[in-house]
Amino acid sequence: MPSREHRVVCPRDCYDNCFLNVTVDSKGVITSVKADISHPLTKGITCPRAAKDGNRVYKNRILYPHSRKDAKPCQSFKRISWNDAINTTTGKLREAIETHGPESVLLLDYVGNSGLLTMAYPQRIWNAIGATRTDYSLCAKSGHSALSFHYGRSYGIQPEDLLNQKLIVYWGFNAAVSSPHTWSLAKTARRDNGASIIVVDSRRSRSAEQADIWVNPRPGTDVALAYGVARYLIENELIDAKFIKEWTVGYNLFKNAAMKWNSKTVEDVTGVKEEVVEEIGLAYGKLKPSATMMGVGFQKNVQGAESVRAVALLPALVGLHRGFFYSNSGAYFTDIPYLTGERFATRESKIVSQVALGSIMEQGDFKFVYIYNMNPALTIPNQDALRKGLSRNDVFVVVHETHWTETIPFADIVLPACTYLEKDDIAIAWAHRHVMISRKPIIPQGESRDEVWVMHEIAKRLEMSEEWLYEPPWKAMEKTLQGSLETGTFANLVKGETLELKCRSKSEYQTQSGLIEFASKEAKKNGFSAVPIQIPAKIPEVQFILLTSALSNYSHTQFQEIYGPIPSIVHIHPLDAEIYEIQDGDTVKLNNDMGEIQLTAVVSNSVPEGVLWTPSLGVDLKGKPQNSLISCITQTLGGGSTFNSSTVFLVKE
Repeated sequence: MPSREHRVVCPRDCYDNCFLNVTVDSKGVITSVKADISHPLTKGITCPRAAKDGNRVYKNRILYPHSRKDAKPCQSFKRISWNDAINTTTGKLREAIETHGPESVLLLDYVGNSGLLTMAYPQRIWNAIGATRTDYSLCAKSGHSALSFHYGRSYGIQPEDLLNQKLIVYWGFNAAVSSPHTWSLAKTARRDNGASIIVVDSRRSRSAEQADIWVNPRPGTDVALAYGVARYLIENELIDAKFIKEWTVGYNLFKNAAMKWNSKTVEDVTGVKEEVVEEIGLAYGKLKPSATMMGVGFQKNVQGAESVRAVALLPALVGLHRGFFYSNSGAYFTDIPYLTGERFATRESKIVSQVALGSIMEQGDFKFVYIYNMNPALTIPNQDALRKGLSRNDVFVVVHETHWTETIPFADIVLPACTYLEKDDIAIAWAHRHVMISRKPIIPQGESRDEVWVMHEIAKRLEMSEEWLYEPPWKAMEKTLQGSLETGTFANLVKGETLELKCRSKSEYQTQSGLIEFASKEAKKNGFSAVPIQIPAKIPEVQFILLTSALSNYSHTQFQEIYGPIPSIVHIHPLDAEIYEIQDGDTVKLNNDMGEIQLTAVVSNSVPEGVLWTPSLGVDLKGKPQNSLISCITQTLGGGSTFNSSTVFLVKE
């Protein structure tokens, strides 16, 4: 049999959800993974991760069920049968429910694979049980909550809209790394349409290096900068008064807040000079239409939600309906609660903070933890507490995973999962609206089983009788997508056609007033300021702000088997390095009241004085998680993470 090419969709937690062409040889082995040229967004471009999926699918794989041999955490496991693994799992699960109640069972999942049959449908069993679940607040939740105050749902610009823009502002968004396709569209707009690209980022990122204007405010001061830009627009009559009158409410209250931020105050708080603020304001006022692209990492700090609120209102000042992008998941009509079973569940699930999970786990309230689609032993803040919680003798941990991750040593039972290249699924992107069924190009490796199969096996052995638990997954998928497709039917999807999702109108606002609310009634009702506020930065003396963000070779903690460990490095400004007598390559310690890690110093102008940067979700030179230094303090609005508000002492080793 000759080689064959298969079209698939990468379902990772990413803006772009590439369409890929996977070549499989006559022996059923993947020989190449390339970007689909015909897809309107992928256009033949893919990232270093997807390009190496054909290698990763065969490396570091969990191929068989295993049980733990020694005390947790341990690297010692013995191979067992699927029958024994499921029986042990269901026995411990039943014991926890009968002895301690369903709230003692914790489902710990996230978006390691965003395929609907991987991420959503398997939640049915846990919703039927009434297991405790997390609020999924680790990544983007506070930003969504912020936008809901002023716009209702948090959708905005579609990626293809970038081609028609005269100004594209990436605010706290290193798109060149985390969204290469929107970045490519922006550069095309610059080349073909004369668009200007502004990047607002405290760090000189790869995107900042390629921008027409790079603006680097002090971390956490974006509200002040946004108000400075707003004031310039208002004072110079560059706002769209007709649009504001017709489509918004609360403008005068917002205007009063903005006018308090004169150029000196803005510069004192942000470090951004008056002429730069004026340059941004003039660009917003004169270059139309514009797109304000806000990154998810932008709101991972104490000030995060307020920053999103302030920046998202700038496009409304110049007369644009939803002239921003944060995530477009709220634009679509997919019925996710149907797929997860939330619509049918009769038991109410307890919801706990994902950000604060470490301290919660340490208390020992959970007796059975089921982990899939996530690597919490690196990704959750307050790692020492989380790992203590997973190591307790009175908690039974089951991990369903594709690869031997850092979470596996805390498992009692390990179940081998299929990668996206070994199962059929559909993934909905949170940037673009193109959708296609992804058919598996290769058979599952070893004894890997998908999430649907495992869910059904556990349900059967628990003798669960709810009919909706056993609804055929593709029938459930069809109902989930009913009414959500713009350019075809579910039958067309099954045939392998690429379709587009139906989107809500950009001029539709799901606020109390039905308009853009410069001053939010919902915010005031819930005890927040009606307009965005700049929370004063509280940085202890002689401490540094620690920023973290992704590298292009890694999707969160994935791909270390291909590209090696996430580098254990920290970038330090040359003047700070001089004060602390640190040279390039020295070993340094970062510490705070959470703990201490050791990293290799990189003396670099990419960070400002008083700020350190390290690649996210790695470990230090001795294997200690970076997130050991990150507290489980949550944002007041939305309960989101505060990774980039962490402060540390810097010590030369």
